[in-house]
Amino acid sequence: MKTPLPLRAIAAAVCILALPVSLPAAASAPAAKAQPAAAAAVRRYELNTNIVDGKMVYVDAKGQVNPTLVAKTGDTVEIVLSSGEGAEHDMVIPQLNVASSKFSNSSGKVTVRFKVTRAGSFVYYCSIPGHRQIGMEGKLEVTGPALAEAPAPAPATDKSDAALALYTPAPSPMRGPDPSAVSVAANPASVPAAIGQRAPQLLKYRMETVELPGKLDDGTSFTYWTFNRQVPGPMLRARVGDTVELTLFNARDSKMIHSIDLHAVTGGHGGGEHTQVAPGQEKTITFKALHPGLYVYHCATPLVPQHIAAGMYGMILVEPEGGLSKVDREYYVMQGEMYTGRPHGAPVHQEPSLEKMSNELPDYYVFNGEVGALSKTHKLQAKVGETVRIYFGVGGPNKISSFHIIGEVFDKVYSEGSLSSIKHDVQTTLVAPGGATIVELKMEHPGSYLLVDHALSRAGKGAVGVLEVTGDAVPGVYHAGAHPAGQSH
Repeated sequence: MKTPLPLRAIAAAVCILALPVSLPAAASAPAAKAQPAAAAAVRRYELNTNIVDGKMVYVDAKGQVNPTLVAKTGDTVEIVLSSGEGAEHDMVIPQLNVASSKFSNSSGKVTVRFKVTRAGSFVYYCSIPGHRQIGMEGKLEVTGPALAEAPAPAPATDKSDAALALYTPAPSPMRGPDPSAVSVAANPASVPAAIGQRAPQLLKYRMETVELPGKLDDGTSFTYWTFNRQVPGPMLRARVGDTVELTLFNARDSKMIHSIDLHAVTGGHGGGEHTQVAPGQEKTITFKALHPGLYVYHCATPLVPQHIAAGMYGMILVEPEGGLSKVDREYYVMQGEMYTGRPHGAPVHQEPSLEKMSNELPDYYVFNGEVGALSKTHKLQAKVGETVRIYFGVGGPNKISSFHIIGEVFDKVYSEGSLSSIKHDVQTTLVAPGGATIVELKMEHPGSYLLVDHALSRAGKGAVGVLEVTGDAVPGVYHAGAHPAGQSH
């Protein structure tokens, strides 16, 4: 994708040289007749959006991608817009103060109509975050003299593109929480069965991307973008050497194009290059699981961090030959951060804040997608004497997690999701955005153990989970009060 060159004003100076002419005294020069102005016209264009060569673009009736539109000063330009692939788009020309309403499959065609009063080269593009970056940009070329009512053009600067990039339509009005919101929190116990000792096989997975209102917090909702209606998306499990066929279907009522990039995949941008899927369509990739380990996957459609922050992340475990050691319980937990237009806990339907996301200032930190996902909606459970394994990852998109369980020590840690080496006796382990780890711990005392990010201010923003352990205490491990024998050493 080519980066547009900075817009530059072209100043034209025309000099007319009048030569003196001798005329008879009685003669006078005939008055010049005024030339009639060219009649103004209506310039009508019809553009569909579509995906061409992996890019989102505008296409005219002749199949021209991002066509150059032409007009003369005084003309009225009418542009009829429709979504060819079904996703939501718009068109803006900030230099002319022009913006269409948003359109998609559900809205049908929309029309933007305006009069051009000054000449110049003007950029039109889609203002949906990420769409301009992936190809939705063209030019409107206007020729002719400026009209009297035309405002003086602003001085040209090399910052023109920056000004255009900052254009944002008016924010949506505040509204209360969506009454149809549902819990999107993935059940941490939903871990696929262990594979163990077997020969490589062909595995087939099918996933659906769904946009839906979800419960972010008590009295607060948010429009999540998800894999299979949950955050994180389903945990996938394979064995090194397996061939995986993955089909991604985008729900028909989606407004956005979605995709999947699996960090376990070699080639094709992890699958993101070939899974840009429009609403109502599906695409399939096939890959070989070459490396054992725990890997993150996420949506890879621009604006990528926006898709991730809305909930589009998950993990795939690739077991080594012979599988992993047997444990009593396995859990699946992921941390993410969310950037919202209103403060944490506001009783509203939260809209995403791209400015906060760009500045890396989250309003929420969540385990499994929502506040209370692992304390109210679900809890991790175990018994004294059992060994628990937690597959932990960070969707991000921006923040590192300092994963810790209050009241426990990790007996084993597979740092960065690598199965090639093990650390022992670890208190807190760092997990990068887009990274993962595996921790194991043997439960030796009953009680409620808190899962946290040890950047502890984040607990107040939602990053708290509970591991409930029941059973009889192991003698000597922990006791509230003085030593029963009353002896000191």
